[in-house]
Amino acid sequence: MTSRQALPAGALTAWASYLRGHAALSRALNARLVAEHGLTLNDYEVLLLLSRAPDGYLKRVDLAQRVLLTPSGITRLLGGLESAGYVEKGSCPTDARVTYAVVTEVGLAKLAEATETHLADLEELFVTRFDESELALLAELLGRLAGDSEGEHCPGGARARNT
Repeated sequence: MTSRQALPAGALTAWASYLRGHAALSRALNARLVAEHGLTLNDYEVLLLLSRAPDGYLKRVDLAQRVLLTPSGITRLLGGLESAGYVEKGSCPTDARVTYAVVTEVGLAKLAEATETHLADLEELFVTRFDESELALLAELLGRLAGDSEGEHCPGGARARNT
């Protein structure tokens, strides 16, 4: 039998505060994006990730990992974005098993429109509650919890769009 040690003082309070803060902020940001632009926070994040990716595409499996969705969850999310014309499917000419999500010009325009709202909301709901040193410390502390990883591209760097 293993013995359990008590958590450090304040650990559960810090954890609960983090969870409550994340949930409240996510709900508020999501509600505004849906109301103003018809995009969920996950939709917005996918468009943002694709817009920042080399050539505007990422493997669907890598995208699922980055937005913390299951393969079926990313398929449903991308289905809606594809129906709206914001994203299209791409394939790798050297490996038929690899499929991509590719942001379209319409998707980039929608992202630009939604970004104005989103940044204003982030300013109001998040940034104004901290001073610069607190934001830097918060970034450092939360950065310890998760690391960014770049998605892999098609071997040879090639990618073909399905049209």
